[in-house]
Amino acid sequence: MKNQKKLVIVVTRGCDDERASVAWSVANGGIATGYEVTMFLVSAGADWARRGAAENARPNPLDPPVKEMMQTIIDSGGSILVCPPCAKVRGYDQDDLIEGAELAGSAAMLGVVSNGASTLSF
Repeated sequence: MKNQKKLVIVVTRGCDDERASVAWSVANGGIATGYEVTMFLVSAGADWARRGAAENARPNPLDPPVKEMMQTIIDSGGSILVCPPCAKVRGYDQDDLIEGAELAGSAAMLGVVSNGASTLSF
């Protein structure tokens, strides 16, 4: 079996920042072109994974709703990893996160990188 290309995108921007919308859009573009995508949500980026947060967030009105782009990642078998300390400082635990997102630290993300993933940061 051919090795699938891997992409890790680190999201540091929250629901009110258009740069975060770009991160989700690039991730969906990666999926469309055959990448296995891992999102690593840190700092304000952790807010995206909180239940309900992406329901109405649409920082760039020309992009699809972020909620849909997040679901595409999950449906494709990609990962949405949330930095545990970043979640904790916001009062989130695993039960506060959307289905398909998981608390996982930098070691999990770096494991994907060490297996040849390209990385981007927004």
